Amino acid sequence: MSAVRFDHVAIAVHRLADAVPVLVGRLGGVFEAGAPADVFRWAAWRFQGGGRIEAIEPRGADGFLHRFLARHGPGIHHVTFRVPSLRAACERAAAHGYGVVGYDDRHPHWKEAFLHPKDALGIVVQLAESSARPPRRLEPPPGPAQPPPPVTVLGPRLRARSRERAHAQWVGVLQGEAEEVEGGGLIYRWPDSPMWVAVEVDPAADEGPVCIELASEQPLALAPEPLPGVGTAFRVRPARPAGPGSPSAS
Repeated sequence: MSAVRFDHVAIAVHRLADAVPVLVGRLGGVFEAGAPADVFRWAAWRFQGGGRIEAIEPRGADGFLHRFLARHGPGIHHVTFRVPSLRAACERAAAHGYGVVGYDDRHPHWKEAFLHPKDALGIVVQLAESSARPPRRLEPPPGPAQPPPPVTVLGPRLRARSRERAHAQWVGVLQGEAEEVEGGGLIYRWPDSPMWVAVEVDPAADEGPVCIELASEQPLALAPEPLPGVGTAFRVRPARPAGPGSPSAS
């Protein structure tokens, strides 16, 4: 791998089955992989154009996910970026003033570290150095017999208090390409990634996730507030601007 790649956005849920009515029943996601870990289980669904959403549920008596759900309830938990060198990515983060937690390079096929949400604009950022996709070791929770066609997952929308803070994270640390969009927002892209990170700048607002943005050829009846079970709002964006990493630019 020669460049940083935005891999997926993850939603914390009480049970993986809570994610299925939304990710499959309403958005048409196709199950890709899943597995148990020490204090959680995960399952990932793929969408039109290659975007991926992962759901994670707690396992056992205690862990980071138990604490997150007790404090915040279901909702967007983290974004994952695959990096060619975990050490180099962590050195860039430290040079920009970010604290790195959970550094673990013991496993040759999966090395990871995290940027804490207190530093990282209100969201956990997972940095992962890996040469292969994890195997499918978990059967998906049952879904509807006839799900709708998959939507396109454009990516998460976040808030930042300043452009400088957003650029430091998504360009300085994660080497994305910034684009100004109408209304004063920002979009960060990675050339080999099917998803982007959209940022709205508001000096007075709390930083953190706002929603996951979608595109769809079919009408979607989605409430503006977070959906039950996943604690996440989904918003349809009328059109996807062309640029590196977007299907319309390839």
